[in-house]
Amino acid sequence: MTGAERRKTILKLMKESTKPLSGGALGAATGVSRQVVVQDIALLRSEGHSILATARGYLLDEPKEKKCTRLFKVYHDESRTEEELNLIVDLGGVVEDVMVNHIVYNKVSAPLKIKNRRDVQNFLKNLRDGKSTPLSKITSGYHFHLVSAEEMEILNEIEDTLRQNNFLTEVFDYEME
Repeated sequence: MTGAERRKTILKLMKESTKPLSGGALGAATGVSRQVVVQDIALLRSEGHSILATARGYLLDEPKEKKCTRLFKVYHDESRTEEELNLIVDLGGVVEDVMVNHIVYNKVSAPLKIKNRRDVQNFLKNLRDGKSTPLSKITSGYHFHLVSAEEMEILNEIEDTLRQNNFLTEVFDYEME
């Protein structure tokens, strides 16, 4: 195993672990001494990895998973807002924002961060209580959502389900500028 392969393995072990890993344990797993692991940790830190040294071992101080995102262009009237949002969050997506591409106002967006059914209900309640209408109303129901998820497969499932339920619509070249 080369040094680069060993450091990749050390990172993988730390990402998969829920507790600190000692230098000795990492050395045993990669076939080197604890001293070599200490040097590898220094190199990994120099590459930008945030590694904490605790009394019980090393701990990777980075998000476990980077979220995947996808932009969906959807169309529906106001009566289907709850259905659309619930569909996304029920499949494991987070509706990060809403954006419209208006011919006069250009792109207008608002953060949402809707991650579960409670958030959907709060969003709808805020619309009702504020005597407001959804942003998509200014584009006759056409709008975009940036959706995040833990895995690309979740986004694929969300896309398929949005398509099956007639929410997805065609994206035009000018809208992606």
